[in-house]
Amino acid sequence: MRRLRKAARPGQCPATHRGGPAGHVCAPCPPKGRHTGWLRRTAGRMTVAGWWPGGGQTVAGFADTGPRHGAGRLRSRRENVAHRDSFGHFTIQGKTKTNRHRAGVQTRRARTRGTGGLLKKDRMRRGSIRTTSFDVAALAGVSQSVVSRAFRPGSSIAGETRDKVLEAARKLNYVPNSIASSLTTHRSNIVAIILGSVTNPFYAQVLDLFGRELQARNRQMMVLTLDDDMGTDDAIMRLLPYQVDGVILTSQHLSTRMVGMCHDRGIPVVLFNRYIPNTGAFGVRCDNEAGGGEIARAFLSAGARSFAVIAGGPAGSICGDRARGFTDHLIEAGVPRASIKVLDGGSSYDGGGEAVRRMVDEMAFRPDAVFATSDIMAMGALDTLRLRYGLSVPSEVMVAGFDDIPEVGRPAYRLTTIRQPVQSMVVKTLDLLNLDDPHSGIATGQDIPMRGELVWRDTLPETLRGAT
Repeated sequence: MRRLRKAARPGQCPATHRGGPAGHVCAPCPPKGRHTGWLRRTAGRMTVAGWWPGGGQTVAGFADTGPRHGAGRLRSRRENVAHRDSFGHFTIQGKTKTNRHRAGVQTRRARTRGTGGLLKKDRMRRGSIRTTSFDVAALAGVSQSVVSRAFRPGSSIAGETRDKVLEAARKLNYVPNSIASSLTTHRSNIVAIILGSVTNPFYAQVLDLFGRELQARNRQMMVLTLDDDMGTDDAIMRLLPYQVDGVILTSQHLSTRMVGMCHDRGIPVVLFNRYIPNTGAFGVRCDNEAGGGEIARAFLSAGARSFAVIAGGPAGSICGDRARGFTDHLIEAGVPRASIKVLDGGSSYDGGGEAVRRMVDEMAFRPDAVFATSDIMAMGALDTLRLRYGLSVPSEVMVAGFDDIPEVGRPAYRLTTIRQPVQSMVVKTLDLLNLDDPHSGIATGQDIPMRGELVWRDTLPETLRGAT
């Protein structure tokens, strides 16, 4: 860095200046408030360092506008502008108040209009803040509110104007700030889904459908899984600060107090694949009792006389409802209770296999038909019957499940099961959240059951298909 010239201190101007006319006499010293300083040039930029009345040297920083004018930033972080007078002195003119009134440097809006992407590059070089909607508005020649509407689904804005705003945003690499937008609209466009289990493949299918449907509605999904240390109410309390637009719950526990707290904040709560009475929340579910009855009729039509039920939860749960529908239909058909064994399968593949082992080895009971209240338990039971005990399915024992997850349709299983109307359940659940009409109010919760479909595969005799 080469020192070009040392300008005079106030009150100490030299009689003549190099580079000026012979015998040239210095003009009067700058008045108080205008301070001269050092000028250095580095790679096309200049640095101005001035002396101030309090003593000491203060570095003003770099200027991007060339040797004629410059702007720097003092330690006080307020703007200063350096000018060159007719005699070659550089003086700092004092502190400016805003970017709009900064002498010698274009304002943000002027630079945006004149150079397009230059503003973004300048900010990246200086390590400053990101591009804002005001920058996009300036480049597109519209107001900031128009930019906000252009990125808001369903807002009132002309197509040509929207295209112009989006093109300006593309040039500036602008991405809307959803958090800032939610502070204004009180809508986050986020729907929370609370899962009680992630080990069942059925819920992977459910999440995939929810994600696709929410994207089609220009919404996002936030997923929270429960563990042993966090109950449903605790999970909802964690979600409230995010201003979610709705809560979808798959857990079997929910308090009326928590539903009321959500409703008071304008957040609807819908239970998926279950219904809990007297909570005030809607419940969209498969008709589990009816599905269990369908399996019972299929077994009876195939000639079964003894039965085992592998349930995965307490009474009142999804699996409990399916087991109850199954056993109630058998009893109504005249099957003795002694011919029906109910086992706990733990809602897992290993649990289904372990239930079969206890049934055969400890209870010495080998039924004609086994109904597992979920497909994942049915897969474990089916593998154990075949591989551990060498039984032929369906000639020696029949097996059925519930859910119709993709795995049970593969050649290794070909499991008879109840197919839940998952697509219809997902759509109905989201409709009940009233995402497009949040001011319509929250209705009192109701139970909305949907009928499942019996899918007959190789674990029941093919000759009896349709006999139910």
